[in-house]
Amino acid sequence: MLNLRQLFLNHNAQTTDFPLSLEITHAQGLYLIDQDGKKYLDLISGIGVSSIGHRHPKVIEAIKNQADRYLHLMVYGEYIQTPQTLLAAKLASLLPSNLSSIYLVNSGSEAIEGAMKLAKRFTGRSEIIACNNSYHGSTHGALSIMGNETFKQAYRPLLPDIRFIEFGNITSLENISTKTAAVFIETIQGEAGIKTANKAYWKALRAKCNETGTLLVLDEIQCGIGRSGKFSAFEHYDIVPDILVLAKALGGGMPMGAFISSANIMNALKENPILGHITTFGGHPINCAAALATLEVLESENLIESVIEKGELFKSLLTHTEITTVRGQGLMLAIQLKDFEFNKSVIDECIENGLIVDWFLHCSDSMRIAPPLTISTEEIKSACAIILAAIEKISAKN
Repeated sequence: MLNLRQLFLNHNAQTTDFPLSLEITHAQGLYLIDQDGKKYLDLISGIGVSSIGHRHPKVIEAIKNQADRYLHLMVYGEYIQTPQTLLAAKLASLLPSNLSSIYLVNSGSEAIEGAMKLAKRFTGRSEIIACNNSYHGSTHGALSIMGNETFKQAYRPLLPDIRFIEFGNITSLENISTKTAAVFIETIQGEAGIKTANKAYWKALRAKCNETGTLLVLDEIQCGIGRSGKFSAFEHYDIVPDILVLAKALGGGMPMGAFISSANIMNALKENPILGHITTFGGHPINCAAALATLEVLESENLIESVIEKGELFKSLLTHTEITTVRGQGLMLAIQLKDFEFNKSVIDECIENGLIVDWFLHCSDSMRIAPPLTISTEEIKSACAIILAAIEKISAKN
């Protein structure tokens, strides 16, 4: 009989020729455990998903309780379902008053697709502006606003009327005009290697969108839900978007995304035509129950309050001659190394020593640090020691 690894390689569609191929049988808190009982500290949270740790007891309890009531009942938006309604109300309570209408979907990519449709429908315009090195997902529309030609060239033609600007460059904001339906932008660029912009840029962007009647769409799929040290990363910059996109950490480990706006804007999807955006499984009751429990855990355990301090501890400990810089905000960090080959070797060494780290899609010479927000001071120290030892070992080989 073929073993599980061979079945995986034979029958699971592969995304690269070099999958990590870790066979994980259990996960709890910060740790993944493989078939041999080896523990791995997950320093990337399944790429920003497990922000309150794997299988948080409150999330598991919420899933089990909802499973005893009902699963899928009807396509989204028709029945009054308690988990959907309570989750939407909770999200609205945590956001500015103009972000009160929540459309629940299954993923970040789907949320971006919905937000693109909403922006074009509400404004009656077709042009969308995004940033170079941006990442918003890999479905067809989301791919169209990805700012990296390498990942797009094989799938053209993509959507028309897409333009790109430089993230953080105030001068490039002049490209926004009365023809622009929306600017789609990550509040903190993720796959670009954790890039931030200053408050002056964000204020100028908000003003330019106001001036031209352009909707400002903030993608907080990676940086939202507390990872930056605020519930919403845009809180750092004293601005508010017209549309907010969330996913990843929102579901507490379950598939969940949302695009959020005002009722005035969201109502554009209700008519001419009706059912302007439809999803069968969006707002699945179990996923909504898990998401609501996740938000409650963030509050009850005060997890966001310590994020900035924990991020600064990482920065203070990660010093080495091979490290150019450690950049980022809160627990969304990037370790800049000299090239991809060196970085990949360090990553492999870390995994061998029980620490899960990764690189970035558009910044392969940097290492991703995005642990669960529940990580302790001692676990941060232990993780940094493993990283530094791995850097030292690979450096000595070169």
